[in-house]
Amino acid sequence: MELLALFMFAVLVVLLLLGYPVAFTLGAVALLFGIPAMGLEFFDLLPLRIWGVMTNFTLLAVPLFVFMGVILEKSGLAEDLLETMGLFFGRLRGGLALSVVVVGGLLAATTGVVGATVVTMGVISLPAMLKHGYQPELSTGTISAAGTLGQLIPPSIILVLLGDVVGVPVGQLFAGAVVPGLLIIGGFVLFIIIYAAFKPETAPLPDAALMRGDTSRLGLRVVKSLLPPLALVFAVLGSIFFGVASPTESAGFGAVGAMVLAALHRRLDWQNLREAVRSTLRMTSMVFMILVGATAFGLVFRGMGGDGLVHEIMTGLPGEQWGFLAVSMAVIFVLGFFLDFLEICFIVVPILAPIAASLGLDLLWFAVLIAANLQTSFLTPPFGFSLFYLKAAAPESISIGQIYRGVIPFIAVQAGVLILLVVFPKLTLWLPELMDRLQGF
Repeated sequence: MELLALFMFAVLVVLLLLGYPVAFTLGAVALLFGIPAMGLEFFDLLPLRIWGVMTNFTLLAVPLFVFMGVILEKSGLAEDLLETMGLFFGRLRGGLALSVVVVGGLLAATTGVVGATVVTMGVISLPAMLKHGYQPELSTGTISAAGTLGQLIPPSIILVLLGDVVGVPVGQLFAGAVVPGLLIIGGFVLFIIIYAAFKPETAPLPDAALMRGDTSRLGLRVVKSLLPPLALVFAVLGSIFFGVASPTESAGFGAVGAMVLAALHRRLDWQNLREAVRSTLRMTSMVFMILVGATAFGLVFRGMGGDGLVHEIMTGLPGEQWGFLAVSMAVIFVLGFFLDFLEICFIVVPILAPIAASLGLDLLWFAVLIAANLQTSFLTPPFGFSLFYLKAAAPESISIGQIYRGVIPFIAVQAGVLILLVVFPKLTLWLPELMDRLQGF
């Protein structure tokens, strides 16, 4: 029976790679293997589990954060930030690439919508970088990598889902992801500076005649572009970190704040609001349909004893905790080449989290490691979604091969940060522990 559970998992992965819809494939595979093995009555447990998912207060933050991100994406915030930061860093060698990374980090902390961020920066920044003589690989790699920062930097949808799956408070998970996110941004910046210094032809200093925009009031422009999104970020995350509000309540506040910013940019019209609501509905429906299918699959997998077999295999690895950590991170990294982060979060993580707990690993630390690892799934060829988003927005002269080559150094940076987080757990745990002390815990 346990071997049948592993075979069921293999069949699921093959069907997903063939392109079948995730939610329905999860449910269909669960029924196909569960009914012959344990009978139809076994699924009487399923409605109670689905009810538990639907009434989960923490998961209410998902549609609210999605709505907040979509509204901000339509508010013109990204365009203002990119234009202002381009003028601010544009005089430096590699300055346009640096501005893309900084804006990617700011958008990650506000919108968190990877596809919209990559497409927006691809449409606005990529032509400007190519026009100034930037190497296509450096340009595309920078935009793709900066666009994925929303997967790790809070408030991130994947952190909300991981917190629920692993059983870690979302507020603590947000705090734990701050330093790793800043490390990745710093790694990207450091790579661009070094690369531009050793290969100046890839990021030439711009001709002043090509630089557009009035720099005489640059300071005022920076303040006007930076203060509103930073105020929203501090309001949303600060209320969580200091225990003023729950993540779900802060998400509601963020949604209202996003509408206020959109109104200040004079972009809060009926059409944008309707599109934002539709986008939120589509994204939320997809997440919860996958979660329902994953609940059915997990029920059958555990009923067959698959979790026990995986537990036995993983705890029997040489090195105990470190052996399990190395293998689990390698499995998630490899699966990220082919599967979406939602599929990994709902299928693989529920199997690994109880094993991590039994081995004495800190689940908060483990969840942040998974989030940092999952971020690379948006960049890794051949199926990294960020790569396809950029290809759709890029000029015809940019090939998919150039995009693939461009992201390789940034994947290496993320892998390096992941290793740092493994070797030095305090990088992740320091801020959550500080927040607990400030709240008197």
